[in-house]
Amino acid sequence: MSVTQVVDLAIIGSGSGNSIPDERFDDTSIAIFEEGVYGGTCLNVGCIPTKMFVYAAEVAENAREADRFGVAAHVDAVDWPAIVDRVFGRIDPISLGGKEYREDRCPNITVYSSHVEFDGRDDDGRYRLVTADAVVIATEVVLAAGSRATAPPVIEQSGVRYYTNNDVMRLDRVPERLVILGSGYIAAEFAHVFGALGSRVSIVARGPAILRKLDTDVSSRFTEIARKKWDVHLDAAVTGAADLPDGGVRVSLEDGTHIDGDVLLVATGRTPNGDRLNLGSIGVSLDDEGRVICDEHGRTQARKVWTLGDVSSPYQLKHVANHEERVVQANLLKGWDADDLDSFDHRFVPFAVFTHPQIASVGLTENQARERDIDIAVKVQAYGDIAYGWAMEDTTGFCKVIAERGTGRLLGCHVLGPQAPTVVQPAIQAMSFGLGAREMARGQYWIHPAMPEVLENALLGLDL
Repeated sequence: MSVTQVVDLAIIGSGSGNSIPDERFDDTSIAIFEEGVYGGTCLNVGCIPTKMFVYAAEVAENAREADRFGVAAHVDAVDWPAIVDRVFGRIDPISLGGKEYREDRCPNITVYSSHVEFDGRDDDGRYRLVTADAVVIATEVVLAAGSRATAPPVIEQSGVRYYTNNDVMRLDRVPERLVILGSGYIAAEFAHVFGALGSRVSIVARGPAILRKLDTDVSSRFTEIARKKWDVHLDAAVTGAADLPDGGVRVSLEDGTHIDGDVLLVATGRTPNGDRLNLGSIGVSLDDEGRVICDEHGRTQARKVWTLGDVSSPYQLKHVANHEERVVQANLLKGWDADDLDSFDHRFVPFAVFTHPQIASVGLTENQARERDIDIAVKVQAYGDIAYGWAMEDTTGFCKVIAERGTGRLLGCHVLGPQAPTVVQPAIQAMSFGLGAREMARGQYWIHPAMPEVLENALLGLDL
């Protein structure tokens, strides 16, 4: 196949990678490759649509819980098609508009809507990128190909119909019975969404707790809450799955239990897409987790091939991908051999789980801190012991802070409860800029009565 185009820069993936070309790249010829929906996972099947569903679920939960505040409210019905239309009626045009903008208003950019792989280099050392009907030669490449949902072999081999985050939000109705395989972020968020909107949810967890990679206190408390709301199976090994005559699916467990559902959602993990790019042809390797190997500047083992986001990062988080995009963007402008390349900053990477109750964390868990032989002080502050939490009659939420005894250095903050992603943010700022627990607690005003007081009181309660 003859060469279709020669470009200065090729970008594989249209998620965070799509943000690289700004006005500083107007004189750079660019090819963007995207075989899926333009805009990447976050926009189309991840962060943004899921949080729109989560908000609808929160509205339903709040109505059901209103009686304890003296407010007579109830959920008469859930108009699932209207919810779906609200979400994707806004998101689909954004995706389409982003693609059209690159195609119609960026004369230096060509969009290829197809799968692409490397095919070594040409005689000048430039990279050959091959699609089903095109060959593009690029001097420089950015790998921003993301990750994909995966299913356990036992499910793949069973032949049953299953859903992932890619398509479960476009179901035509709320399933009466939803079976979820997995116990991580995605499982916890969709359990909340579908449970609040009317499904009877069953969760099958391989380990002893839901969200077991989080701080033990958070995971244990959330698992306790979850077991009161959903049908939770812990330490459960799936041995098979089969379609049912009524159109549903049956999941079989090693202990002989059978779980029947109308829909099966698989949320057991994601794998980076580097294995689909034929990277070996240009000398780029993957690590044991399947991630593209790179340095702190985003440089891979192949000269002038950069990488960012899920394809190479251990953090499958959009805010991390955006940060890495900004670093790679700056370094593209500086040049591969520049002495002042920007670096990734992964010191304090926060995350949130938008389930019910919400969860947010940054820094070390208590166990991680102890495993490092750090002399630590720990304080757990209940939501119900501050004025706003008391007003909400919250009985399960808490804020846990971990600091180094003596120095007061803040090591970790873990929040379970309403507005958790907002409550944790001051701790992220303090850790990022070296503000100690003592200074953070007493060096500023804390609005009273407001939710962040749970963090203030946790800091004040540390025995440093």
